[in-house]
Amino acid sequence: MSMTGAAAAHELEPVLSIGEVLNLLRPEFADVTISKLRFLEAEGLVEPLRTPAGYRKYTPAHVERLRLVLAAQRDRYLPLRVIREQLDALDRGERVVGALPPLPPAPPPAPLPRAELGDAYLSRAQLAERSGLDDAGITDLQQYGLLVPDETGRYGPEALTVARIAAQLAEYGLEGRHLRPYRGTADREVGLLSQLLVPLSRQAGANGRAQALETVHELAALCAQLHGALVRQGLRQVLGG
Repeated sequence: MSMTGAAAAHELEPVLSIGEVLNLLRPEFADVTISKLRFLEAEGLVEPLRTPAGYRKYTPAHVERLRLVLAAQRDRYLPLRVIREQLDALDRGERVVGALPPLPPAPPPAPLPRAELGDAYLSRAQLAERSGLDDAGITDLQQYGLLVPDETGRYGPEALTVARIAAQLAEYGLEGRHLRPYRGTADREVGLLSQLLVPLSRQAGANGRAQALETVHELAALCAQLHGALVRQGLRQVLGG
């Protein structure tokens, strides 16, 4: 669905990136992946919006549709052909006995901004206000490479997450110097995963770059899960559990 012709007067619908959708679905469907979401799109079961740069954006209705499809596969073992037929019938307003529950009405098309949603850059004051860190805390994290402003002094999309987590860890007495090893671990992961992502980004021009950026979400989520599991495993051994 192209958004280039949408009227600017429409109010912007809440939309999510494919990585954010993955995070919403995983607690209920542990084996879902970005590749799975792309496959369901290719099979015509869900049609996310597209930004001018080719990024997928999902509305709440898209997420609910994905939940219905995944649940039908997992709980009722329905083939995709049957699921597609039932969804098409429900979209037409038909009643299908024993089929999926009715879908919520699709929102009207809304224009997507040229700047990618969720990619907003923050000033130092905005970062402090939204994260709960004071100026000294931001300086501390910068000193140890955990926050890196750009040449204009602004902070990228991930900086707010880093700052918020650091603020929470500070309540346990952990400061920037304690968190510095995470920077080294992240740099090593970047070196490893970039070997997969750089070739992917060079495929099919802008679409290849968009696909690579979406894959970043999946790889980052998997690495975070692995890291968390290893930390929990080690701490459990420390506690004798």
